[in-house]
Amino acid sequence: MTAGPYSPVLEVAVRRLVVISGQVAVDLEGHVIGDSIEKQTIAMLPCAGHLASAGCMLSDVFKVNIYFVDLGHWARFNAVYEEAMPEPLPVRTAVQAILLPGYLVEIEMWAVRAKG
Repeated sequence: MTAGPYSPVLEVAVRRLVVISGQVAVDLEGHVIGDSIEKQTIAMLPCAGHLASAGCMLSDVFKVNIYFVDLGHWARFNAVYEEAMPEPLPVRTAVQAILLPGYLVEIEMWAVRAKG
């Protein structure tokens, strides 16, 4: 049992490690996307495109670090995150942090590319 949508422990067979640097809800012109935790989370989770560029999918993610401006957003973030992430859910760390102005959450993902 966990306090949120994540696995407490995962064992992964590593051939190729793929790490996505912290992602925020930003458009191509550098503007913040969304003014709520839900909108910003939805805008960030397409980081699946970054994963795809490395030959991975969300199902290949085994570790996620989440940085919240306010840990009070935990439950609302989890509601969106849980809908997007496939089982087995990655192990996670979530902390409160100071982010750039306007951003409510930042996410970093670690994945394993099984082939290639």
